[in-house]
Amino acid sequence: MSSTDDTLKLEEFLCFAVYSANHAFNRVYKPLLDRVGLTYPQYVAMVTLWTQDGLTVGQIGERVLLETNTLTPLLKRLEAAGLVRRVRDSADERQVRIHLTEKGRALRKEAGRIPEEMGQCLGRDPQAIGELTGEITRVRDQLLARLKP
Repeated sequence: MSSTDDTLKLEEFLCFAVYSANHAFNRVYKPLLDRVGLTYPQYVAMVTLWTQDGLTVGQIGERVLLETNTLTPLLKRLEAAGLVRRVRDSADERQVRIHLTEKGRALRKEAGRIPEEMGQCLGRDPQAIGELTGEITRVRDQLLARLKP
């Protein structure tokens, strides 16, 4: 066996650790999000709007790392559920702004326990979770920087 064979151990791949952790997150999130009637992509879109209402579809996409063609159907489903309104921007008709409805704003309170529940699942204090989140974010940003021309 050559020394290069040692580099192909799946359990040592950072990318697989992140990939498999993502699957575990999704499995734990699902029942929590089912309680509030959202999928994970819908949840991150709603969290984005709870932070800043009235963003354009493009602005939301930049923040949640989704393309417009993926985000638009998701936002239409949120609109059908009565959580958001899609409104053409009066200054630029090409832009669609997303506004929370009263029902969408009220959902924030109900969804507010989800981060705490996830923190409990991880068995880490908020500072440790913040540090881990920061490190993973830096890894993500370094990878995305490699894609820019």
